[in-house]
Amino acid sequence: MSPNLTSAAQSAASGVSSVRLPWAGLLALAMAGFICILTETLPVGLLPQIGGGLGVSEAAAGQLVTSYAIGSLLAAIPLTTATRGWRRRPLLLLCIIGFLVFNSVTALSSSYMLTLIARFLAGVSAGVLWGMTAGYARRMVPDVLKGRAVAVAMVGTPLALALGVPAGTFLGVLVGWRSIFVIMSLLAVLLVVWVLWKIPDFPGQAAAQRLPLHKVFILPGVRPVLIVVLAWVLSHNILYTYIAPYLARTGLARRVDMVLLIFGVTSVAGIWIIGLLIDRIQRLLVLISLAAFALASLLLGIGSSQPVVVYAAVAVWGLTFGGAATLLQTAIADAAGESADTAQSMLVTAWNLAIGGGGIIGAVLLETLGVRSFPWALLMAAAPCTARCVAGTRIRISLYFFERRNEKFMINR
Repeated sequence: MSPNLTSAAQSAASGVSSVRLPWAGLLALAMAGFICILTETLPVGLLPQIGGGLGVSEAAAGQLVTSYAIGSLLAAIPLTTATRGWRRRPLLLLCIIGFLVFNSVTALSSSYMLTLIARFLAGVSAGVLWGMTAGYARRMVPDVLKGRAVAVAMVGTPLALALGVPAGTFLGVLVGWRSIFVIMSLLAVLLVVWVLWKIPDFPGQAAAQRLPLHKVFILPGVRPVLIVVLAWVLSHNILYTYIAPYLARTGLARRVDMVLLIFGVTSVAGIWIIGLLIDRIQRLLVLISLAAFALASLLLGIGSSQPVVVYAAVAVWGLTFGGAATLLQTAIADAAGESADTAQSMLVTAWNLAIGGGGIIGAVLLETLGVRSFPWALLMAAAPCTARCVAGTRIRISLYFFERRNEKFMINR
């Protein structure tokens, strides 16, 4: 290596080491994600309490999750596109204030329809928030730290699933579900102050830089990822939305908080494992995750009378689904290339469509076939995804070993 190149490399390394992440600002974004996910999923563990408080069935209470998802579904692409020219911090604050207002309405409302509308509008806030969070984090740091910045900004999601939802479920049973939504509103107030204090503002995106949606949609690889998102997340949410009724039928009605904690902790472990391996065997990881997800569904179907089997199945479920977002976001970003941000808004839309669909299908199954049909419905939804990935993975594995043999051959020469 020439002296000039050596000097340049040393300067670059010195520059990277001297730059620090803006932790306070990035953690504020993570807190926004935490509130977003917790607002979305909190009713899952409190369906009996919420249904009783609003005078509706558990199936109807489950539609509070569906309504939120529909709001995000409808808002993600059009509102993200419409607000690209807005300055970033005012838009972020508007989303957080949305959570403050609509969680407060949910806490105080005695009307099922009003609560349903508040949940829908909270979902709209979430759709815009998810459309801007990653880009906001990337703009807060130099190029060499963009990946780390996004990882920190997204850490609120697994923490909400691992800690927030089980804690919210426990406290909701203990002090009432309305109190939990009051706490969520107070967190939003604190976050508004935090954002004003620590997060810098940035201008919106120029109109000339915006990418047309229809061209991104037809890029090779984008549509298959969206199909996998729909099937995988749909099957997941059929059971996750109605986990409380399912556990009640299996004799674990008082252990909903423990089951959700197991799911959350193993989800965090799943994200960590995916992060270690995704750059080398991404498609194989998708296949393994889907296959293990199917195995967990099977265990929940045949072993529902055994608490140990249920706990083990939930652990496998969390371990495999925890890294789903990372796997699928990476896959669609690789397929879309420079249009990754636009593709991400499509993924958010597909994800929330699947959440809403899972809530609706789960309600129909709950009222007709009963909760014992849930695991088998998961298997039916996940099977096509697994088959699709098996075909692609065989090709990738063959190419992988072919490349390794070529590398060894070249080294031996």
